[in-house]
Parts: sequence; C-alpha cells; structure tokens
Amino acid sequence: MLAVLLAGGLARRMGGGDKPLRLLAGRPLLDHVLDRVAPQVAGIILNANGDPARFAAYGLPVVPDPLPDFPGPLAGVLAGLDWAAEHRPDIPTLLSVPGDGPFLPADLVARLEAARAAAGVPLACAASGGWTHPPIALWPVTLRGELRVALLAGEKKIDRWTARFGCASAEWPTDPVDPFFNANAPEDLAAAERLLQAG
Repeated sequence: MLAVLLAGGLARRMGGGDKPLRLLAGRPLLDHVLDRVAPQVAGIILNANGDPARFAAYGLPVVPDPLPDFPGPLAGVLAGLDWAAEHRPDIPTLLSVPGDGPFLPADLVARLEAARAAAGVPLACAASGGWTHPPIALWPVTLRGELRVALLAGEKKIDRWTARFGCASAEWPTDPVDPFFNANAPEDLAAAERLLQAG
C-alpha cells in the first residue's frame, strides 16, 4: 500500500500558502499526518503544486496535479495513482489522505481494506459522525485511466465518481475526537492544539 498526502489545494480559508507546513504544537501539521500514516503504508507520495523544494526536508516524492487550474482532490489522487503505476507497479492500491488531518486513526488502512472486501467493491472511504470523507479513501491503481477521462470531462466530485464503481465506507467514532478533524482555518489549528494538549 502506498499513500498520497493531498497538499495541492490553495488553502484559501487558512490565508493561502502551504497549510501542511503551518505549525501545530510546535511542529508542522504535515509531521503529525506523517506520524499517523507512515506506520500503515510502504511509502508516501506528497501531492503539491509549485516549487517542490519547500518540502525537500521530508525526502518524499512530490508530484503536482496532472491537470492545470487546481481541479481539486481527484487530481491529487490521479497524481498519486500515476506515480504508483510508474514507480511501484508491484503495489495495486493507493490510500489518499488530506495533508491537514492530525488525528487520523492508526487502523485506517486495515478498516478501509476490510470494508472494501466485505462489500466486494473496488473503493472504500472513511466515515464519522454520520458523514463520509471521500478524500480519505482506498483507490485501485487500475482505475487511473477512468479517473483521467472523468477529470478531463470536468468531473470534480469524488463521491459522484466513486459511486460509478462501488465505494464502501468504514465508520469511526467521534468520541473523544473525530479522527478526521481537519485544520482548514486558523481557529481549527487552535482547536487541534487544545485537543493535543488534552491528550
């Protein structure tokens, strides 16, 4: 299993710039995400646009969106699938997670895999609190051709595209904290800091 961390967005609500490099408890948000994801996968790709040098300290492959004008997280997923097909053809599945989720669960991959297998479908995404989280999902590398066609046709909604193939969901509890909390705005970072301090 490979993971792609989706950091290609414009971070408008955060005031622009690289949201994953904003500090949380004295460390970049990206560090917290990597701590959660790295033990669950064989490798990590970072999807980010612009100069990749700003992420050089992480030693990760940095892949930009394969389409112009920031078409959304599906483009980041496609970037990860393309990289996986070229560089790790032995790995059939990609996990996608946003680069701003500091509380991702330690059993994310295992439970998504189980949900996908139980439902007999190719895709699976996370859910909590009655909501699905389409960017937090498992993707077969074999679907990258279909995804590219859909993106070129203007598709931007993840759940509308995944529904065509079948997408299971795995539910996590939100107590004491929603594991899919994401830091979209400065006040979210402050809330995450309080949660971390509370243990």
